[in-house]
Amino acid sequence: MLDAFTALTRGTRLVYSPGLRRYVFLPILVNLLVYGTMLGYVLGHFGGWLDGWMAMVPEWLSWLSWLIWPLFVVSLVLIVFFTFTLVTHLIAAPFYGFLAARVEVEVTGRPPLDDRGLTKTAVDAMARELVKLAYILPRMALLFVLSWIPVLNLIAPLLWAAFTAWIMAITYLDYPMDNNKVSFRDMRARLAARRWPTLTYGGWVTLITWLPLANLFLLPGAVAAAVLMWERHYRGIEAGAAPGGPPQAR
Repeated sequence: MLDAFTALTRGTRLVYSPGLRRYVFLPILVNLLVYGTMLGYVLGHFGGWLDGWMAMVPEWLSWLSWLIWPLFVVSLVLIVFFTFTLVTHLIAAPFYGFLAARVEVEVTGRPPLDDRGLTKTAVDAMARELVKLAYILPRMALLFVLSWIPVLNLIAPLLWAAFTAWIMAITYLDYPMDNNKVSFRDMRARLAARRWPTLTYGGWVTLITWLPLANLFLLPGAVAAAVLMWERHYRGIEAGAAPGGPPQAR
């Protein structure tokens, strides 16, 4: 069995090998520019956001401020992180889609089913990212609302953590699946059919994204790892596999 951590380790080594590393540096540069811009903005506004949240705590819950304050901090950090991640991947998606295709050729010796050029990959990847956003944003908004509801907001950080792992899995595992003409709905069904590999992979990628600056150099390895996971865990699952049910080989 190929576990998520092993896939990420192999993937990182793979993308920096002589045949593939030329496809890595442009997305790193793009992410570095986005990272610097958003980090400066967040550092300038974080305190004001937190003060605004605390001002909305009802008077009758003021005695719990010692607990609510750190929960707000965690929730706000997760929301900022999630927003940064969405923007970064929206911009880098065309490069990551092309990188995933090159990795698949390197790993399997065959091109993906939809072996597009860089220009078509870029256009299609942007369209696919919009589909992801249409799936992610309503659920993100619901969690955001829960983060404001007294009592329920106590479990909000846990919900954000689980949701983030799922979305990281969707974000990266979708690159090889999109390259192989797997629809977004079918992709989600395949991920749900293999929940443990999916969530462990998404969890590890989430941890990587929390490493300042180092994540810029490690995330291309997550793209290659997604290709390895696709080949080992998801390629052979029939379209429309029942979530949580036994995968059916083609």
